[in-house]
This record gives sequence, C-alpha cells and structure tokens, in this order.
Amino acid sequence: MIRILDIAAKDLSQLMRERSTFLFFLILPIAFTLLFGFAFGGFGKSVADSRLPVGYLDQDNSKLSRQLHELLAASKVIRLDEGDTPQSMSSRVANEKLAAAIIVPAGYGHNLLRGKPARLTLIADTSTPAGTSAESEALTASIHLESAVRTAVIMEGLAGDRSPFDYTFKQALAAWEDPPISVKDTTSSIITKKNVSAALANTSPGTMMQFAIAGLLVAAQVIVTERKTRCLQRLLTTATARSHILLGHYLAIFTIIFSQFVLLIAFAQLVLKLDYLSAPDATLLVATAAALCIAALGLLIGVVAKSEEQAIVLSLVPMFLLAGLGGAMMPLEATSPTFQAIGHISPVAWGMDGFKNIITRGLGVESVLLPVGALLGYAVFFFILAAWRFHVSQES
Repeated sequence: MIRILDIAAKDLSQLMRERSTFLFFLILPIAFTLLFGFAFGGFGKSVADSRLPVGYLDQDNSKLSRQLHELLAASKVIRLDEGDTPQSMSSRVANEKLAAAIIVPAGYGHNLLRGKPARLTLIADTSTPAGTSAESEALTASIHLESAVRTAVIMEGLAGDRSPFDYTFKQALAAWEDPPISVKDTTSSIITKKNVSAALANTSPGTMMQFAIAGLLVAAQVIVTERKTRCLQRLLTTATARSHILLGHYLAIFTIIFSQFVLLIAFAQLVLKLDYLSAPDATLLVATAAALCIAALGLLIGVVAKSEEQAIVLSLVPMFLLAGLGGAMMPLEATSPTFQAIGHISPVAWGMDGFKNIITRGLGVESVLLPVGALLGYAVFFFILAAWRFHVSQES
C-alpha cells in the first residue's frame, strides 16, 4: 500500500509542476462553460417564446376578422406569424417551419353578422400534436367570436338602442375571458420548483466530462515519460509489483480528475446556480464513478502510447468522439431515439444522464444508480485492458 501511495504522490507532484495541468483541469473548463453558456443563452434573462408558430393571413380585413386576430394573438398555445399568400404558408407548413396556418377568407365578417356559415381555412397536419393544438385554438377563438356576435345581434334586435351591438359584443367577449367556471393549477409548497437554464444544465456537466478526458493527455504523458527515461524499467527491478505501479498511476489520475470535478461542481453551484447539492450523495456517486472511469481510460492511454505525441492524439480523439456521441456538445434529448441509443455507447452519455437527473430533474440517488453502474462497468473494462497491455508490453 505504501508503494502505491508513493507512486501516486510522485505522479501528482510531477503533474502539479506542469502549467498545462491547471490549463486543462481548471482554467479551460470554466472558460468554455461560460463561453457556451453565453453562446446558447444560458445567462439571458429573456424567456424564449415556446408557443407554436402559426401562420395567419387575413383576406377579409373586416372589424370581426381583426377581432379574431386579437383573440388568437392572446393565445398561450400559439403565436401568430403573418403570411403573404396561401401558397407560401402551405409550403412553410409542409417544411415544418410553421405548426399550421390560418386563412380568414373574404366575406368572413359579413357572413358572421348575417348569421351565415363563416368558415376559416386551416392548413395543418391534424394527425400531429402541433396540428391538433393549432386546430383547437383556431376553433375555440372562432366559437367565442361567433357566439359573441350572435349574442350582440340578438340583444340589439330585442332591446334596440338600449343594447347596442358594439357594447354587447364587447361584454360577451369579456365574459369568455372570465368564464364562470375555471381551473386553477396549484403546486404544493413542499415541492421546490426548479428554474434551471437548459443551456447551462447541459454545458456544465458536458464541459466537465469533456475536459476531464482532454486532461488525460497530461496524465498519460507522465507514464510515457517514465517509460522513456527508463524510470519504469528501474522500478521493475525493485520489489515493487507491477500491480502496485498500475494502481499508483491510477490513483494519481483519479485524484486529479476527482479534484477537478469537485472544483467545477463548486463553481457551478456557487456561480452558475446549478443545484448539484440538491442531492449531494447522488452527485458524489456520479462524480466518483465518472472519475474512476476516465482515470482508467487515462491509464490505458498512458500504457498504450509510446510517445508524447501519441498520448496527445489518443487523448484528444476520445475527447471529441466520446463527448460528441455522449451529448456533451449537443443534448441527446434533441436527437432521434436511434442516435440516443448509439450515444450511450459512450461513457460520457451515462455521466451526463447522472448529472442532469440531479440538476434538471431534481431526482436523487435512485435515478443515478444505472448511470453509476454503467460508468463503473467501463472503468473495470478500461482498467483490465490497461493491466493486460502493461503486462504484455513488459513481457515483450
């Protein structure tokens, strides 16, 4: 055990003397977290409009068609996007740039006032949730408008000047805005509502995982240098077992990666306001498992690489490949189910799942057991490969 600690202490001392250690393990991760956070609007105070974009073309241009526009514009489900021609709006719906398109035909207002059928033209794929929602909003607004018009026409016919059309019409529309029966959605005060920036929630753990792998080029170079200077060969002539050498290097890499996670989690908690500590035990499990996995990968790279240049290539290629597949650069939730399944070949995806279950979904230990298990499985796999390669290289 003492030999393992001595080797780990030697590696850590050597790593701390390298300026690139602080660059890859602390400075660049923080800088890129802030950079991508700003780039993707993670620090913006404005809230994006999440309503469905729906085209709107008024070919009637009457008082009632303008009133319909006001009703639709006030919707919490759709937002109107003014169109120019039916053909262009139909094309935009087909290209999925619009969820639907509403066309108010000429004579719409005249037909409403005369009690004749007044139909709107809806361009939408009603087999999709977006098309169904747009159809429902258009139907609701037209029903409200039509009922208000009929009420105003009837009241004016019965009471004459005592109930003019405009006055009754406005009162009827106001009644629809404040119906006698309403549903109010409330949340228990026991449940904490999380307000997390989606950009930062992906950028923070993604950057941690990505630069932990990138930093392996520094750690791997220590092992390569040890072999090139024949320090390893001299060490093997002593009573130090090969397993002690491997475990010593592994402990050093794990220590520095785990320390990096601790520092970046603290930065995200205090500066970015991402609540990693809502479930500290879960965060500790994910960070430990991820550090064990990445440290085992770094040990494998150090054993396989024969030169500093190879160590750099073997560190940077996994960084881009595993980080890209695992959703560190783009959330896997925004991709197809097939790509999400492929992405989970990368251990980065499991680390991302664990951290995001905590900071965005507010879940606890139970939610990270599967990601932690996957990361530990990868750690065992990489370590066994490194041990086998180290044994073979020393035998040859």
